[in-house]
Amino acid sequence: MALQWVTVPAFRAVTDLGVSNVRRFATTAFLCRRAPPLGPMPNEDIDVENLESLTKYRSYTRYLRKAEEARNKPVWWKTYRYHVEKADPEHGAKLVDIGLPCCQIREVRERKKKIQENKKNAELEKAYRLRSFKIQVDQVQKAWGKTSAPYHIKRLAEHYGVFKDLFPMAYFLPQVTLHIRYSQDKTSQVYCGKQLTPTETASAPQISFDAEEGSLWTLLLTCPDEHLQDTEAEYVHWLVGNVPGGAVHAGEELCYYLPPFPAKGTGFHRYIFVLFKQECLIDFKEDIRQSPCHSLVDRTFKTVDFYRKHQDQMTPAGLALFQCQWDESVTNTFHNTLICPLSLQT
Repeated sequence: MALQWVTVPAFRAVTDLGVSNVRRFATTAFLCRRAPPLGPMPNEDIDVENLESLTKYRSYTRYLRKAEEARNKPVWWKTYRYHVEKADPEHGAKLVDIGLPCCQIREVRERKKKIQENKKNAELEKAYRLRSFKIQVDQVQKAWGKTSAPYHIKRLAEHYGVFKDLFPMAYFLPQVTLHIRYSQDKTSQVYCGKQLTPTETASAPQISFDAEEGSLWTLLLTCPDEHLQDTEAEYVHWLVGNVPGGAVHAGEELCYYLPPFPAKGTGFHRYIFVLFKQECLIDFKEDIRQSPCHSLVDRTFKTVDFYRKHQDQMTPAGLALFQCQWDESVTNTFHNTLICPLSLQT
């Protein structure tokens, strides 16, 4: 008798569950039947079991023409590019080149001529075959800086989103290579995207670059990732104007050097050096901060606004960047050096 009372409720529960599932399936099938078909799927007409029967384009021109026709043909589905362009209206827009005119034809010709001469040199070929040939790294570095470096640095800057954040809708070719080192140790040398610690970058670095005698430059160090209140703003860490030749120490320091202070838990921040070539001596009275400037309100900065204000007298010519995340020295910087805007409000 007890077994009968247990079996009956269990059977009823299973029956109710089955009926519920059947009803749900029937409702879904009914709704699917009522929905109008959107249209044929992409490449639905292709017989995948007989690919040899497909029409061959026979040339790239014919394929390109057919591809253009297929792209312009209205379809019901949406491509990944459509979703990207809808989320980012500036995606694929033509950017403006605000850099110096590219004039590296002479260097490229000299490099090709040197390569041809090396190929005809029997001694070099013998040393290469015997594996006794030694490469002069300094010469390779110098040749790279004159030929391929600007394009490689530009590509890295695009990868890290430098132009998008500092110069919206614009870009430039970094034709002047910056040599930046925070100490005599080679590990503290700044490369594009290298990771350094706030402790290693506590003091101003040593910077050198090839410059003509009598030329004037402006050096900027900014961070677009660490502003505490405005995600669109930056903090200027260093600003030196009217630099004669390549002597940064002899320039007019508009904003005292401030070490990186990435907040804990925010990951790596980008610290970007931008070198501008000046056309003439510039009056930077409006850009001077008190020395030393410990107020984050005064250090709030936008590179694009600074460039637009002086774009008739300067042109971006060099670029370098490194990444930095929190370490124990940042706590000391927050407590003993910085005057935060949040503390000013209280």
